[in-house]
Amino acid sequence: MAEEKKAAPAPLDPSKIKSNVLAQYIRDMSFENILAQKGVGGEAQPEISVQVNLDARKRNAENQYEVVTKLNITSKTKEKGEPLFVMEIEYAGIFHIEGVPDDQMHPYLLIECPRITFPFLRRIVSDISRDGGFPPLNLETIDFLSLYRTEITRRAEEQKAKAAKPN
Repeated sequence: MAEEKKAAPAPLDPSKIKSNVLAQYIRDMSFENILAQKGVGGEAQPEISVQVNLDARKRNAENQYEVVTKLNITSKTKEKGEPLFVMEIEYAGIFHIEGVPDDQMHPYLLIECPRITFPFLRRIVSDISRDGGFPPLNLETIDFLSLYRTEITRRAEEQKAKAAKPN
């Protein structure tokens, strides 16, 4: 029985990649201190939920891309599930990238670029939560490779389900 083998994309040659961060900035941000507005009694043990979304797009300038990491962070009390705070932030980086083959640009943009900007985003989240009246929220490192793989699998399953569904 012959096995079919798919040709794997050639591995990236890091020596041929030129990547520079041209800018980083907060594209949009919202922080709502619900605790201060409504008042939650006693010492509240927080339960934190962090949702991560990524977006990338080609810019008009040659070899330039904008990569946006979007976080939706909610903090609720463990006991009653009362909201403490909500933070939404979009943090963008503008990258000049050369030497990445077209078939590998998508994963490069959604894995490598967020890895570069994440430490800066983590500091901003920590500062905003502290300035918002809470202990600094120090985010765990995000595994962007795992996040990317999960999203690709989800999209493939969604496509299969659409293809299998009769009209």
